[in-house]
Amino acid sequence: MNPFIQLGIRHDIVNAITELGFENPTPIQEQSIPVLLTGSNDFVGLAQTGTGKTAAFGLPLLELLDFEENHPQALILCPTRELCLQITNDLKNYAKNMRSVHVVAVYGGASISDQLREIRRGVQIVVATPGRMLDIINRKAIDFSQVKFVVLDEADEMLNMGFQEDIDSILSTTPEEKKTWLFSATMPSEVRRIAKKYMTDPYELTMGTKNTGNENIEHEYYIIRARDKYAAFKRIVDFNPEIFGIVFCRTKIETQEIAEALIKDGYNADSLHGDLSQQQRDKVMKRYRERSLQLLIATDVAARGIDVNDVTHVINYSLPDEIENYTHRSGRTARAGKTGVSISIINGKELGKIRQIERTLGKRFVKMDIPTGFDVVEKQLFALVHKVHNVEVNEQQIEQYTSRIMDEFKDMSKEDIIKRFASLEFNRFLDYYKNAPDLNAPVDESRRDSSGERSFRTSGPSEFTRLFINLGSVDGFSRGDLLGYICNTSKISGRTVGKIDVKGVFSFFEVPNDEVGKVQEGFKGADFQGRDVRIEISGEGSSERREGGSGQRREGGNYSGGRREGGYSGGAGGRREGGYSRPEGGNRERTGSNAGGGFRDFSGKRREDRNTGGERRKRF
Repeated sequence: MNPFIQLGIRHDIVNAITELGFENPTPIQEQSIPVLLTGSNDFVGLAQTGTGKTAAFGLPLLELLDFEENHPQALILCPTRELCLQITNDLKNYAKNMRSVHVVAVYGGASISDQLREIRRGVQIVVATPGRMLDIINRKAIDFSQVKFVVLDEADEMLNMGFQEDIDSILSTTPEEKKTWLFSATMPSEVRRIAKKYMTDPYELTMGTKNTGNENIEHEYYIIRARDKYAAFKRIVDFNPEIFGIVFCRTKIETQEIAEALIKDGYNADSLHGDLSQQQRDKVMKRYRERSLQLLIATDVAARGIDVNDVTHVINYSLPDEIENYTHRSGRTARAGKTGVSISIINGKELGKIRQIERTLGKRFVKMDIPTGFDVVEKQLFALVHKVHNVEVNEQQIEQYTSRIMDEFKDMSKEDIIKRFASLEFNRFLDYYKNAPDLNAPVDESRRDSSGERSFRTSGPSEFTRLFINLGSVDGFSRGDLLGYICNTSKISGRTVGKIDVKGVFSFFEVPNDEVGKVQEGFKGADFQGRDVRIEISGEGSSERREGGSGQRREGGNYSGGRREGGYSGGAGGRREGGYSRPEGGNRERTGSNAGGGFRDFSGKRREDRNTGGERRKRF
């Protein structure tokens, strides 16, 4: 007997899913379906992406709803249009042997009039993204007063994307007696609050330990110099000839630039980011699903909800800001019980973040070395040999050409023919990787990080210069926003910008030494919302805070501890007019605090202020 029938799913649904390749339920399906079929519990299910959550809630819904009634009985909310379409198609496939089942996908980027028309025709299950769903509710075009079930799929991602208020507004239009089912890969405090607010004594099911990753994923990291990042990335790709992967970047600019560089270098790649139209996104995803693309370069937001089979590798070109995002990224591979590899390309400063992710996931990451040129050439050669050995020969079609082929090769021995076929691909990689340098960052044996692990750094002087800019989070800048602003203003590539550290009213960012002049030139005369933008070289002590103390309140662009006219206040009691304030009592040596009228000197040395007669010796 089919195991799904034993779980309580009826024959016509089981026959449909059997044709789809469902043989045995996944752990989340096996544990959740019997509970959900009772229809009497609120439910929280924690399981990684790719474990079959759609069937875990979709099959019980098809059993519980009355399809003789043609009004909304179930609402499924999910974070992205890709996931919305995927869930809708899956439900239609599960129900293909059932009559009168109407499922509507409601998402942005498509015609709202078409979606409204489908709703008016009658629908029992609505699958929606929060923004478009709220738009339709505000038009009073749908009635959720008889909804029996609400499903929040990928709840943690919806909250990460800022849909909290939209979800609250949508759920307020549904009956209190409904049942709420929440599915999530991680359980941050925000998801816990949603469960507490909208559920009554929910049944909680956790597959594996909370916030852990898929057991079938291997986690690797490579430590490189920042300047070698793209070259190292290409070498990793070349070392995996059969790679079918998703490459994650932090910003839209970086995504676009890497995709364009890969295309120029002959790779089958394209980008997926928020600036693409729905038509462009659909085109890229169609090519990727058909494997016309080998590499999909994406931002976290754009890739949410992507469910593509047999992704072999996830590559973190840039580590995510939030650890939960790493879980979602790596979950794009090793789906449906298969195996996969998650690779992170980092510099020495990011090793601490790897350790933090390790602790959260409860998994050990393996440090790998960037392959040498010889390693890549050898791997590519035998990949070609393997491909030739396993190629399927169409005897009927090739027979008409066999005699001409044999004539062409009649003066060659078997060994000559094999060598020449192998050399077709081998020579290209051999030329490219001849005298290829070692891209691994050297290990400084004398230093270890706080976890006891060796820390890594590049040898020789720093290749980057740390710059100060008088814009920060109070001006509405995130790291991604600031990267875009820097690149657009100074006309430099996003790939060249190193670490970005956004503070309150100012920020720091790193650029290669040879780009400093270009950045300074680009910002000459620049202004932001009527305020002059300043770019200055930061000294060794530049990581210190310069915000006048953590407890101060900023009013009208100034911190209340000191008056600021045209610049930054020096701290409590300091008054500045057109320059740095001089605290009461004259000069002070720079200490670890700004309290009491001190000020920060980013050189790390004593700063002498000559406002009372003479030039200031140190100026930024």
